[in-house]
Amino acid sequence: MQGYPPQQNGAFGPQPGYTGPYPGQPNYGAPPAAPAAAPPALKRLDPDSIPSPIQVIEDDKANKGSEPFTTGVRGQAPPLVTTKFQVKDQGNASPRYIRCTAYSIPCNSDMAKQSQVPLAAVIKPLAPLPPDETPPYLVDHGESGPIRCNRCKAYMCPYMQFIEGGRRFQCGFCSCVTEVPPHYFQHLDHTGKRVDCYDRPELSMGSYEFTATVDYCKNNKIPQPPAFIFLIDVSYNAVKNGMVGIICQELKTLLDYLPRENPDMESNIRVGFVTYNKVLHFYNVKASLAQPQMMVVSDVADMFVPLLDGFLVNVSESRVVIESLLDQIPEMFADTRETESVFGPVIQAGLEALKAADCAGKLFVFHSSLPIAEAPGKLKNREDKKLVGTDKEKSLFQPQVSFYNTLAKECVAQGCCVDLFLFPNQYVDVATLGVVPTSTGGSIYKYTYFQASSDQERFLNDLRRDVQKQVGFDALMRVRTSTGIRATDFFGSFYMSNTTDVELAGLDCDKTVTVEFRHDDKLSEETGALMQCAVLYTSCSGQRRLRIHNMAVNCCSQLADLYRNCETDTIINFFAKYAYRSVLGSPIKNVRDSLVNQCAQILACYRKNCASPSSAGQCFCHILQFDVLQPGADVSLDDRAYLRQLVSTLDVSESHVFFYPRLLPLQKLDVMSMSLPVAVRNSEERLSRGGVYLLENGLNIFLWVGVNAQQELLQNIFGTPAFGQIDPNMVRPLINAEKIICAHNVNKRFVFSHTELMVVKPEDKLELIFKHFLVEDKSNNGGASYVDFLCHMHKEIRQLLS
Repeated sequence: MQGYPPQQNGAFGPQPGYTGPYPGQPNYGAPPAAPAAAPPALKRLDPDSIPSPIQVIEDDKANKGSEPFTTGVRGQAPPLVTTKFQVKDQGNASPRYIRCTAYSIPCNSDMAKQSQVPLAAVIKPLAPLPPDETPPYLVDHGESGPIRCNRCKAYMCPYMQFIEGGRRFQCGFCSCVTEVPPHYFQHLDHTGKRVDCYDRPELSMGSYEFTATVDYCKNNKIPQPPAFIFLIDVSYNAVKNGMVGIICQELKTLLDYLPRENPDMESNIRVGFVTYNKVLHFYNVKASLAQPQMMVVSDVADMFVPLLDGFLVNVSESRVVIESLLDQIPEMFADTRETESVFGPVIQAGLEALKAADCAGKLFVFHSSLPIAEAPGKLKNREDKKLVGTDKEKSLFQPQVSFYNTLAKECVAQGCCVDLFLFPNQYVDVATLGVVPTSTGGSIYKYTYFQASSDQERFLNDLRRDVQKQVGFDALMRVRTSTGIRATDFFGSFYMSNTTDVELAGLDCDKTVTVEFRHDDKLSEETGALMQCAVLYTSCSGQRRLRIHNMAVNCCSQLADLYRNCETDTIINFFAKYAYRSVLGSPIKNVRDSLVNQCAQILACYRKNCASPSSAGQCFCHILQFDVLQPGADVSLDDRAYLRQLVSTLDVSESHVFFYPRLLPLQKLDVMSMSLPVAVRNSEERLSRGGVYLLENGLNIFLWVGVNAQQELLQNIFGTPAFGQIDPNMVRPLINAEKIICAHNVNKRFVFSHTELMVVKPEDKLELIFKHFLVEDKSNNGGASYVDFLCHMHKEIRQLLS
């Protein structure tokens, strides 16, 4: 909600004596009642009288949480991301894979323009599923590969219509008619369906996979199994803060958990190791050696890999040599005095090693400082607070040299994905260092002022998950649509060399790609609109696959139908990504203003065309919580660049809790059953001095302890009954905050990373940070409160309507 201009001289705010109705309430927009007696000076609005996000969430749980969600009905909006539900795939992709901003889209572009509702889908192609749902089936169409439409190349799916007794099929996307190959022929029943329809996933389900033939492989040859390369900064800071020792110790056990398709077989992934400061050290860990061998490359201007045989190895074959190396690295560099490090040559080294081995893979780079040593990709410190708030501020989000853009392109061509773990003590220029990870489908993790005692657990949890999670390599994604709409814009961590293909060197189970659609013709209510997302990738065992997700939505000629079938959380996800990308090219004030303006236009159009109050409260009460766009003086440039890159890959459940954090009253927690209390609204006035509250947004967790909290409650949570004995710096709560959140978190995964838990007492210095996340309140840096924002919206809408 901080997304939005500071108030000037009371230009808006709760209008004296105005008590509603507000956008999203019944009778909003009705003519004002006759003036009452003179109002008391500045009557305060009752926050309970305005739309409540919590109420919307609880209503959805009650209405949609008990029944399975079956995907067979076209244009059916799924339960909200905050509701736990089971999905039964009956012909459209599960909402775990695809969520749309609207499930009934306008028939023509004029109507879409009038409504201002973006038409977009947030797609998470490899999303993990809960244990009670079946993963996509693998279909093999034989040597000739998957059956496709001759013209638009869409893959066989439930929207293909078989004709002429089953000898040909008509494409649901482009209407072209294609011959059915003899080996795929099957008779039709009396309704025109193939008799084997329900035996074939591609004819009856929304999501499935095809095995890809050699034609779908790079250079028409079957891929080698991928490799993981660990590149560890051993400059002074990285050694001193304990990072190097922690990584080496952890890798000894973690290498047993590399991703694999079959849990009973060992992983096919090979591993390699590099350490670096101003020079690079490569290690030969061939199984036949008694000891690992180090080879130093000091000419960083012309990077090459000094050994081929023995650099990438199988873990079980080389285990003894690898363990010996991981024991030796911390000792070798324990007394280093080298403070400078390089960065560009490190990625080049990993890339060259993958090229030499002719395989795809992932680089895990552990890095601690701004790369100022003389080398390609050298950077200078350009942190300039004076630019914040000026038209030049956007330059701080852009990379300072073009070197990394070129390098990223080379990485994508090789299928080299980069995950970056940063341990900075000062400015490291995340905007530039992040270019390669965000262009290759990689991730960035950041541990500012890393201290082993407090941050080790969080880092190791991140590292373990990052190494073990399901991942595909050398991925290419294309979204096809039926006639009338087309995909025009894409958001996420990837590279595009043309306007249609999303290229991802790596694609893991957490990554989303957001796609915007526009009309290029009229649509009909009868046929609806179709989309098919096809992802070609190499599995972690080295098999080339195609994962297909299909989605059909309705088309409408009435705006009321559009608004009734909007999904607010997905709209917010889209707007956040759009706005965060816009800061690269526009002043932040302009980005904020256009966001507020679009919000007002959506509401005004809703007001004008849908007099009934349906679910506007749901549709627009969350849209306000934008944070990076309203920087406080205390937010570092690196943090803002990091958050900007993070938001680009969030799925809808993650963006929901990121922009409207959960606030749980733990005094209502049933400790025995761990059944959760209902969240309360995100405002300071909801905090009772007698309570303890847990707030989480996926990046931060706070425990706020009220001064008058009951002794029994404090004893249960902190192991001491006295408020005065709780030292926020020392205390480790007895309750498992993560367990509580996992129970509350529909995704079952801790949203971005295992977060550090901070204990907050009223009036202490952490409380300011805690209050920053109470997004319904006015923020320190000038962002309006939720009530003020609605008043402002009300005024804007009245202007637009008059």
